[in-house]
Amino acid sequence: MKPELFAYALLAFPLISAVSIAFGMRRNGALASGVSVGAAALLLATALHIIFRLDTFEFSVNWLQVGPLSIDFGFLVDDLAKLMLFVVAFVGFLVHVFSLGYMKDDPNKARFFGGLSIFMFSMIGLVMASSLVTLFIFWELVGFSSYMLIGFYLDKPSASAAANKAFIANRVGDFGFLVGIAMAFWIFGTVNLSEMREMVVSGEVVIASIGAATGLGLLLFCGTVGKSGQIPLHVWLPDAMEGPTPVSALIHAATMVAAGVFLLCRTGFLMTADALQVILWVGVATAIFAGLTAIAQRDIKKILAYSTVSQLGYMVAAFALGSLAALAANPADAAGAVITGGVAAAMFHLTTHAFFKALLFLGSGSIIHACHHEQDIFKMGGLAKKMPITFVCFSLGLMALIGTPFISAGFYSKDAILALAYEQNTAAFYLLVFGAFLTTFYMIRLWKITFFGKANSENADHAKENGLVITVPLILLAALSVVGGFAFIYPQALMPIIEAGEHIAHGEHHTTIALFGGGAWAIGLVLAFVIYAAGAKEDRFKKMTGRLYGLLEKKFFFDEVYGFYIAKIQQRFASALNLIEQIALSGLIIRGAAGVAGLVGIGLKALHVGSLHQYVYWFIAGLAIFWAFAGGF
Repeated sequence: MKPELFAYALLAFPLISAVSIAFGMRRNGALASGVSVGAAALLLATALHIIFRLDTFEFSVNWLQVGPLSIDFGFLVDDLAKLMLFVVAFVGFLVHVFSLGYMKDDPNKARFFGGLSIFMFSMIGLVMASSLVTLFIFWELVGFSSYMLIGFYLDKPSASAAANKAFIANRVGDFGFLVGIAMAFWIFGTVNLSEMREMVVSGEVVIASIGAATGLGLLLFCGTVGKSGQIPLHVWLPDAMEGPTPVSALIHAATMVAAGVFLLCRTGFLMTADALQVILWVGVATAIFAGLTAIAQRDIKKILAYSTVSQLGYMVAAFALGSLAALAANPADAAGAVITGGVAAAMFHLTTHAFFKALLFLGSGSIIHACHHEQDIFKMGGLAKKMPITFVCFSLGLMALIGTPFISAGFYSKDAILALAYEQNTAAFYLLVFGAFLTTFYMIRLWKITFFGKANSENADHAKENGLVITVPLILLAALSVVGGFAFIYPQALMPIIEAGEHIAHGEHHTTIALFGGGAWAIGLVLAFVIYAAGAKEDRFKKMTGRLYGLLEKKFFFDEVYGFYIAKIQQRFASALNLIEQIALSGLIIRGAAGVAGLVGIGLKALHVGSLHQYVYWFIAGLAIFWAFAGGF
């Protein structure tokens, strides 16, 4: 059987599910959920067959010819795609199963599972795309399905606003991405990823200007900035927590937001050293900013959301650091070096993060479900005894996120990033170590307040452990968070990435790096335990820091700055353009004399104000004009 048929099947299963639900099951939530979960199970089984049984392959057919631009529809299933395919298919299936319990009583369950299916279709297509154009098409479909799922609760204005915010912020980044695709076609004459890579590696195409080469890389990086929530387009991701919690776990922790990092790895051969420096500092700034902001959040999902933004910053920085390290080691083979170095560093952390962050989001969903949709951590408390399975699984995910030494997946992948930073950029290394301290501090804060002490609300007091359909996915993800996720699942294809990560993490400076990383972990742990009481009802850190806390609580006023720009600059500029269009374009150019007469009529109509005093003034003015005209002045 031809390998491309299995790739087509991967797309067909969720697409058929989404279409079936949309046209035949909108009023039957139980049947719709069963169809969607069944499609996710078939998708996972087919993905595992491709990963374990099939060699890497590429397939394409001509889809559209527009002048010199030939657009192919096809699949590029290499080791990178297989790794991302496993993350999407496995986490996606567990989220589907979890949703059976979480969305059990929701009257719009059919619409929810239909949205999950169309998202899986879009994400799978993005991962397997063989050209920049087809990747961009699925990229936009991912944004569309995300928009639907974030705004799932139609009766909540905040959900509608969050969906619009996500859609607009992503379009800003995607515009740069689209310009980058056009520039790539102009330079290479093709948008096929394999063909472009071969041209660069072989030296067949050399971009004449370093500025143009750097610009191309940064334009493609714009897509990552939007989709992966990097500064300054990060503002949509925390607000996206308005969607159901399973959506947060699937889209905003493990898959969609990781697509930006995947894009960097796919197009790494187009990155120059200058572009990598910009990418590095955007990633570092995002990691620190989000970590500081998470300290002052009360909503359990928003804390995890800012944690996701921070970890995405680490991944972006890891790609840049790994690529710079490879360039330094092998400057003669720049393109090939970037491909190897960037992928090894970024995908190592992406994979481990996918499992433990999906676990933390689903664990928060279990808590929210048990606490009757309470999300304020200061209104929880005492949940460790009431929800023992959720507590143990959440704790294992937390240990992975904060990089607990030697016993969690996150320790090794973060250690690899710190090692790269130590070798490539001292300032970035110290900032990332500080980011590691922040991660430990705000996560221990969440953990201690939520699970220990006494219940701080009636909802928390009546909480109890959820059923197996919710807890089994937590247990599976907890196991993966401890063992390292991918290390024992697919060693053949992923061994180069594992070996690269292990080599980096255990290099000649390993002891120094381990001391800094372990010190950041220990200091964050101790400070959080000292400052926050078990089951605290108020934030003591707020009293200690005053105005600084207010700055963190307001998220450094990014939303306020954007609001001011839109209301005071963009809207006024748009209004001015609209006025010019009405007068010059519609009035004078298009309508000609009739337009001039119409404008005069509009002006004269405005003079009819219904005031006798005003009419007297106009009468006197008219007499004066008539007198001047008659007198020949």
